[in-house]
Amino acid sequence: MTELIVPRRFCGPPDSGNGGWTAGALAALDEADAPEDRRGSWPAIEVSLRQPPPLDTPLAVTAEGGVTTASFGGAPVATAQRVEREIADVDPVAPGAAAAATSSYPGHTFHPFPTCFACGTAREEGDGLRIFPGPVGEGPGGHRVAAPWTPHPSLHEDWHTYVDEHPRASVAATWAALDCIGGWAGDLTERLMVLGRMTARVDDLPVVGEPHVVVGEGRGRDGRKTFTASTLYDADGRVVATAEHTWVAVDPALFGGRTPTSD
Repeated sequence: MTELIVPRRFCGPPDSGNGGWTAGALAALDEADAPEDRRGSWPAIEVSLRQPPPLDTPLAVTAEGGVTTASFGGAPVATAQRVEREIADVDPVAPGAAAAATSSYPGHTFHPFPTCFACGTAREEGDGLRIFPGPVGEGPGGHRVAAPWTPHPSLHEDWHTYVDEHPRASVAATWAALDCIGGWAGDLTERLMVLGRMTARVDDLPVVGEPHVVVGEGRGRDGRKTFTASTLYDADGRVVATAEHTWVAVDPALFGGRTPTSD
């Protein structure tokens, strides 16, 4: 057994962990499916969030039957397991188009969680990821959004052995970069949603300081659930990582969030 702690820096809602960062941090503890050098290709890992991840709190982590579980007070917070299925990449967007789209980021006008690590407008450069996706038209799966992202040195992976000279962002930071853009593709301005499940395949950890583009796409709804996907591309247009998400509509008051009518 080991522990997982979600530092306050990596919040989503103000009092709980960013879903993508938490999911990625738990996936990184999946020893059985991790690449030997911790930098290369990771298989698709599915993480289900069972309750809001508490901040600055040790979560007990156990592995049994191919499932890695983070728990608090004896109750599961999140579970991770490898899945044997393909994740369809979201089509790329040119860097210039992604950069231009940020001016139309809906979060500039209204943001339910402005302190969110991944997409919060109240986070400073070098602290939050500041991924601000704007609309870039329709794709085969639905509404598409895109944004540029350059991994900050503070996000570097510091516990695995590199096979090259480039510092790279951590697995958790990579998952976080793929997270909230899905919510904005599903239109967070229409109804507040939190991440319920995320499945991600990491082909190559992103290089710190190198420009990237992340693209999100809506892929349908079913009742309270919204389905989206996202893909991270490097400066040469290669796929770095891809994810699929299931979002669940919630009452903003339960998560410390804002509504468009909040003061």
